[in-house]
Amino acid sequence: MNGEPPDVGALRDDWARRGYSFDLWTDPPGQRWEDFVHDVDELLVLAEGQLEVETGGRTWQPAIGEEIHIPAGASHSVRNIGDTTARWYYGYRNS
Repeated sequence: MNGEPPDVGALRDDWARRGYSFDLWTDPPGQRWEDFVHDVDELLVLAEGQLEVETGGRTWQPAIGEEIHIPAGASHSVRNIGDTTARWYYGYRNS
């Protein structure tokens, strides 16, 4: 994506077709979620603010609208590195 906010309906429909749930998460400035592991694949798309996502030895600062895939079993961290609230869509692969 090119930094444009995602079309929520289209994103939800796309993830449903691909077998993922869909929800919105909101984090205040400075919020850190460190070293989480899930039993299923996760998708994440930044809707507003600034995030840093770390997994598999890589660190991203995704653009608004950019999709990040976090594989099942991968340790990952998500951090709000901005001065404003971050909002991001996330979904887990339905098992």
